[in-house]
Amino acid sequence: MLTPVAANASREPTPGPAVDNPIDADGLGGLSTETVQYGSHKRQSMDVWWTPDGQQRPGVFLIHGGWWSSGDKRYMREIVRGYAELGYTVFNLNYRLSGDAAWPAQRTDALAAISTARKHADKWAFDPANYVLVGFSAGGHIAASVGTYGDGISGLKGVVGLSPIISPLRAYSDGEKAIEPNKRKLRTAAIKLAGGCAPKGKCSRVWASMEVAWHASRKDAPMLTIHSEDEFVPPVQSQLLKQMLGQVGVPVTVFTQPGANHSSPLYRQPGVAERVQQWIAARIG
Repeated sequence: MLTPVAANASREPTPGPAVDNPIDADGLGGLSTETVQYGSHKRQSMDVWWTPDGQQRPGVFLIHGGWWSSGDKRYMREIVRGYAELGYTVFNLNYRLSGDAAWPAQRTDALAAISTARKHADKWAFDPANYVLVGFSAGGHIAASVGTYGDGISGLKGVVGLSPIISPLRAYSDGEKAIEPNKRKLRTAAIKLAGGCAPKGKCSRVWASMEVAWHASRKDAPMLTIHSEDEFVPPVQSQLLKQMLGQVGVPVTVFTQPGANHSSPLYRQPGVAERVQQWIAARIG
């Protein structure tokens, strides 16, 4: 059943200023941009970048990280531009943070943004039957959670996670006695995402909902996850996902990169962005 927020999200979005000039002060070239609300909360907004040539183009949805409690789509602008210049219609999402609403509000927001994009596909030169999600860190958790939501999401052809937090439960246990500050911080962030409670008693259900791999089903989207070997969100987070999705026949590729870079800095490592782009191209063209 749709929550009130999800229901609101299906209404007509509120457009911001569109940029349609072939040459403009921002150097967009032949691209157009627009900022729209997909829900009533101020964080329920997304930037859309598209090529207004009348063609339907594959879509890329980008979801920023930030411990579920911070971050903003504006920090994704360089990555957004890169995918738009490759010819995709790009949706750069903001979503309610854990200080605004507990889980599953963040997944609900991503689903609502997708619904809005599909509803206005013609306007944004978007093929609603052909898109991927790309999430960074906490955004990778949200993207992967959409990927295993229900028994597949219409049109979703793949999910990419850069340092995705696949298992908040694992992060919770890893951070309990950890020396590394980021592991302790991630434990605290996961508790906040769950509404401020530990994974026991009445809170067990929300923590179960946060676990990506537990919701694997045969029509889920294929996934690519990338971790640094020594980062605080270790590759073992994605190995469980690979095992669980593999059992129902859904391919998961887990790639590890030397070093300890996390999220966007990992994406900027030599060869990583190219690997992601090749994987996406193989799925949506």
